[in-house]
Amino acid sequence: MKGKILLTLLATFFLLLPASSWALPKTVAQKITAPSYMAVDLSTNSVILKKNSTKKYPMASVAKLMSAVISLENIEMSQKITLTEEMFSPPGQSPALFAGLIISAENLLKAALVQSTNDAAESLSYFLGHEKFVRLMNQKAKKLGMKNTVFYDVHGVNAFDRSTASDLVKLTSYINKEHPEIWKMTKDNDFSLPSQEGASMKFLNMNDFSYFDDFVGGKTGYLPQAKETLASVFNVNGKPIAITLLFSKNRTMDIINILQRLKGMI
Repeated sequence: MKGKILLTLLATFFLLLPASSWALPKTVAQKITAPSYMAVDLSTNSVILKKNSTKKYPMASVAKLMSAVISLENIEMSQKITLTEEMFSPPGQSPALFAGLIISAENLLKAALVQSTNDAAESLSYFLGHEKFVRLMNQKAKKLGMKNTVFYDVHGVNAFDRSTASDLVKLTSYINKEHPEIWKMTKDNDFSLPSQEGASMKFLNMNDFSYFDDFVGGKTGYLPQAKETLASVFNVNGKPIAITLLFSKNRTMDIINILQRLKGMI
């Protein structure tokens, strides 16, 4: 456990360094713990790295990326909704979201993507109706060619929400082309809303790489059944590279190692 904490701290340190100064010692650059991952150059759609990229795993909160797509394509972001108790059924809540609050779809989407609050994603679904929203998520996955992906909820809490590294690259590529505003939201470190008492509550960005200059955007996830997951885009040597990984034991170190390999290959 201590070893993993040390490696994670080292990885975080190097993430904050300018890309030009990266030179991790060989003792830090170890094998990638994720059994499934993929890296694709989005400018040419060429696969650079992959391992078990078609094997299905739980995706956890990475599912919120599809929720974001469905929201932007079907809901007017200025539209408002009054939150009710039934919207707070999933675990993972924010004190800035409470029953009776009248809130815009845009702010719910930001809450879902920044702090990964499940109640925000759940509340978004009520603009269209929960069952319809999930149905649209699965229809969109099919349209994007995500043949091994299925959604049972809008936030990824259900461990049967499953996908593959390859399918998540397709979603990531679509977002990068059609909805780059999603990436901007996932990098937002200044989003806040007033609490029920009126105090400003800043949302903690749960995306590990939000402070990293070369992080274009992405979404992390975690469940005990899914371990650590990620669907993202990084600028590597000036090129947009989609990186997805599933079932990782240490997502931060895995990304460090993947980026190291990519910088030597591109």
